[in-house]
Amino acid sequence: MAAEIHSRPQSRRPVLLSKVEGHQDAVSAALLIPKEDGVITAGEDRTIRVWLKRDSGQYWPSIYHTMASPCSAMAYHHDSRRIFVGQDNGAIMEFHISEDFNKMNFVKTYPAHQNRVSAITFCLASEWLISTGHDKCISWMCTRSGSMLGRHYFTSWASCLQYDHETQHAFVGDYSGQITLLKLEQNTCSVITTLKGHEGKVTLSLFMRINRGLLGDQAVFKYLWVNSVCFVCSDKVQAICYIQLTRQLVSCSADGGIAVWNMDISREEAPQWLESDSCQKCEQPFFWNIKQMWDTKTIGLRQHHCRKCGQAVCGKCSTKRSSYPIMGFEFQVRVCDSCFESIKDEDRTSLATFHEGKHNISHMSMDISRGLMVTCGSDRIVKIWDMTPVVGCSLATGFSSR
Repeated sequence: MAAEIHSRPQSRRPVLLSKVEGHQDAVSAALLIPKEDGVITAGEDRTIRVWLKRDSGQYWPSIYHTMASPCSAMAYHHDSRRIFVGQDNGAIMEFHISEDFNKMNFVKTYPAHQNRVSAITFCLASEWLISTGHDKCISWMCTRSGSMLGRHYFTSWASCLQYDHETQHAFVGDYSGQITLLKLEQNTCSVITTLKGHEGKVTLSLFMRINRGLLGDQAVFKYLWVNSVCFVCSDKVQAICYIQLTRQLVSCSADGGIAVWNMDISREEAPQWLESDSCQKCEQPFFWNIKQMWDTKTIGLRQHHCRKCGQAVCGKCSTKRSSYPIMGFEFQVRVCDSCFESIKDEDRTSLATFHEGKHNISHMSMDISRGLMVTCGSDRIVKIWDMTPVVGCSLATGFSSR
């Protein structure tokens, strides 16, 4: 329902500050250490590493810990320096990192899942560890006792998780394309609603307190949904971060694309695609409308949809292409001829910028206070970026260009 993202020349781009290399397999997660020149990484090579920047400008692992199983997810709480690492075997291990980030002590193991852990979040206020896994469930455990508080099962693998600690609402995306909203209680939970807007697995979601919106990505058609506005990316969106200060959304995709979307405007809702047996403009039958083809002695036409009005149209009634950024269509998409006439030149002004990360991105996180972003992926490379030229946050400190 939206245009593909392709790279464009930009006057202001993300600045690559450093590359961190050393993992022997794909890097599953990478996090910037707040107020420190450091990065924590977890990889499929079964290692957790804490990298600190030395006087030489290079990053060297101050902590190198090998796990029993490949690392699949990670959560870090900086104030308490607690780190939780999910594994391929379903267990989550908790560690405590020393103040100088040179030592990591094991705390406990949580038997959270029976299969690969896909996402983890830690809530300090309730001392809950919440996670999803490929055993088709969400679990929440008490970090004080290490005991299981509750589980809820889905019909498909649970692939992503976002949790709002104030309302105790959990958003869980799964491989069937559904996003389930749950209200978690001490020992039970209730299903509030199920969102069914995707055709394939939901690989990420983000709960936005600013407008109670939900974002997700869909792997088949590669849509990125922001409330009811739909964006299409050149490849599967792997990570997103909303910057409330500047009202921007940063998204990263598997082909290395980095997009920065302007959310400080009132966007138009993407229309639902209408169903019809004949063109809703010229009334010619589509190729499955056997009766009308027989009655009119005509050959059926292929069905298309106008991205602006959602009507089912034939190719002859949708010969035009246009961008329409207010609805998320940053590049030219199919529109019917009448909608094309209604789009003015000022309506085509871009509301996003697109950049090249130049490596596969499977995970991204940001330190918004410093305007820094870290990306990692299957190419085993971790990249640290200064995003201030494109997002306008405060200047990055503590990191210098290569």
